[in-house]
Amino acid sequence: MIELRNLTKRYGSTLAVDSLSFKIEPGHVTGFLGPNGAGKSTTMRLILGLDSPTSGQALVNGHRYASSSRPMHEVGALLDASAVHGGRSAYNHLLCLARTNGIGPTRVAEVLEQVGLAGVARKRAGGFSLGMKQRLGIASALLGDPGVLMFDEPVNGLDPDGVRWIRDLMRSLAAEGRTILLSSHLMSEMALTAEHIVIVGRGKLVAEATVAELTACYPTLEDAYLTLTADSIQYGAPR
Repeated sequence: MIELRNLTKRYGSTLAVDSLSFKIEPGHVTGFLGPNGAGKSTTMRLILGLDSPTSGQALVNGHRYASSSRPMHEVGALLDASAVHGGRSAYNHLLCLARTNGIGPTRVAEVLEQVGLAGVARKRAGGFSLGMKQRLGIASALLGDPGVLMFDEPVNGLDPDGVRWIRDLMRSLAAEGRTILLSSHLMSEMALTAEHIVIVGRGKLVAEATVAELTACYPTLEDAYLTLTADSIQYGAPR
């Protein structure tokens, strides 16, 4: 489970995350939505301990992720698909990550097969398309077989078959009882993939509801998103 308690992050005069509180429960996919600059990526970085909060807490399974003794076994994350060593093969990229957490080469081969990269495992990642890098990033997130998974825009660069594959993968992982936090700008895909939705605007929580609850009040998830985020701007949520 992921829990935020009055999480706040300020960069100088800019309030990027403003007293954000919500829980991401296991067993379903939670969509994380908001306009560019809404604070989604900053929130994910705070959860992972890549940035320190100005105040408040971001907890994973009741503690700060940075204090975990086996981090890749607890949380898997893909925030930036381009964050790979271009001179390494896909296999060696994953093997280097695996060794930091005591994970063996057998698991590396398993996740490469799972994401459809087994056939290019020995090719340099620098020559991969964006879609292939997305798959490699997902493989790295899965290495430790973690119970919590976080993905920032994982469908970028994927063709329609790849998008469907992501949808099926996210839902199957959630069905195994994992906690899944997934950000995306594709509302139609979120409507098919996520069961719960968290919407932020200008660093503040705008809405937290199930997809069914939102579509009961609005014609589509996209209509709900556009209306709710417009309201957050209208009523002066901080930048």
